[in-house]
Amino acid sequence: MDALRRPILDLNNPCPISSICTQIPQTPTSIVSYKHQFSCFSFSRYRSKCKGLPLAQALPKAKANPQVENGVSVESNRKLVDSIAKGLIGLAAAVAVCLDSPAMAESLTIAFPASRTHEVNAVQRTLVETWGLIRETFVDPTFNHQDWDSKLQQTMVEMLPLRTADAAYSKIRGMISTLGDPFTRIISPKEYQSFRIGSDGNVQGVGIFVNTEPKTGHLVVLSCVEGSPAARAGIHVGDELVEINGERLNGISGEAAAQKLRGHVGTSVSVKVHNGKKLAIDSSFREVRLPREFIKLSPISSAIIPHRTPDGHVSKTGYVKLLAFSQTAAADMKHAIHELENQGVESYILDLRNNPGGLVKAGLDVAQIWLDGDETLVNTIDRDGNMLPINMINGHALTRDPLVVLVNEGSASASEILAGALHDNGRAKLIGNRTFGKGKIQSVTELHDGSALFITVAKYLSPALHDIDQVGITPDVQCTTDMLNSPKEPGLLRKKSAVSSTLEGDSCILVAEHELDNQESKGSAS
Repeated sequence: MDALRRPILDLNNPCPISSICTQIPQTPTSIVSYKHQFSCFSFSRYRSKCKGLPLAQALPKAKANPQVENGVSVESNRKLVDSIAKGLIGLAAAVAVCLDSPAMAESLTIAFPASRTHEVNAVQRTLVETWGLIRETFVDPTFNHQDWDSKLQQTMVEMLPLRTADAAYSKIRGMISTLGDPFTRIISPKEYQSFRIGSDGNVQGVGIFVNTEPKTGHLVVLSCVEGSPAARAGIHVGDELVEINGERLNGISGEAAAQKLRGHVGTSVSVKVHNGKKLAIDSSFREVRLPREFIKLSPISSAIIPHRTPDGHVSKTGYVKLLAFSQTAAADMKHAIHELENQGVESYILDLRNNPGGLVKAGLDVAQIWLDGDETLVNTIDRDGNMLPINMINGHALTRDPLVVLVNEGSASASEILAGALHDNGRAKLIGNRTFGKGKIQSVTELHDGSALFITVAKYLSPALHDIDQVGITPDVQCTTDMLNSPKEPGLLRKKSAVSSTLEGDSCILVAEHELDNQESKGSAS
């Protein structure tokens, strides 16, 4: 495929980890200030423009691997972070940060005492690293209408008397929560490893994708892997996860919940769920014990659906279900389409239902498989309000056969970007139900201790400038996935990675076939 035109965004990094430690002196002394000066330019184009000019030698750099989680990778300024974190080596220190004036090189010194407890001192460094990255890249330059510099000082003071790393990390999470954005968060090294494993496509667990519902803060099920323990137990999209092994999940992140659900094959986990589609009564709560199994997150499944058109012609429709936007999603999609083309399909159904998203670069790469020319795939809006389009360059679609896309309330983030790109560029009609509505982009940066910081760095709009965040995308044709009582058409031809036989009676697929008939008849008339 031809490359994307990326004048401002680096989307090439997928997902990786490290650690480093600091030393503290043995005896307390008075406050020591390490002063640095920064040349500051306005932040735009998702690249830091603030260059540190340290007057003392900086710490060894922590490995920073900006990743993409339902969003675009951002190159963070390591010189800024490391020179700020330099102050934490002393028993007492000061942070010098750049002011926002584009014309001047100024410094602001924030003094604070360093903890005498080694593990808390190490978390202080993580705090400063977190604070600096958010200061540089968070989408809201007002930081939810608060003084972000003072927030660092306040959190340092609260952290000082603590004696454990867990307690210190809770203070970082508390600071981040004041931003009012559930998608900006820090996760532990163990949770980050689980996140990376999930992107690679192999886990040991129960087969649930969960996410925090922005309006309520509840953990809701975005999708269940077909045939997984969760799916067999009757857990559905939209169900709220209330407890895991008897522990209430109030305030628990999606990553932390996923970590609790995963474990060695042969063990089990108890979950309490609330059916979100029922009234909030006791009968809508139920507890189930789920065995942990190997869950293979193959992103693509496909089949051929034989279809009789209104004029009596028997054609083949290629059905492709994309489960998640993993690192291999685009390559697997190309392979599936080549195989379907070789078998003579004449139209396509792309199923994005219950696809919670993943790597946005994978979503953009998949869009290129279906589109020609120099089309805009998505528009991003940075913290200064600048709208920055991401365009293809001389794209060549693998197929130009008629296409419809299936979506529902479980289609989120990268799924919505892909659906919007195909719809707004006139390539496909959307069928199903309104999508989830996650229109924010996160960077993922590994910190010095192996933890990871997710920061909302931008919002996005569809190519036609539709705002998706907390609104979702309304499909062209509504449908439900209720099974029909009509006789199933015989002869569903399966590929080796065939989907379930219930495909034949899926009402949304029947609606999609009807829409494809309309497209083909219009093409014939023209």
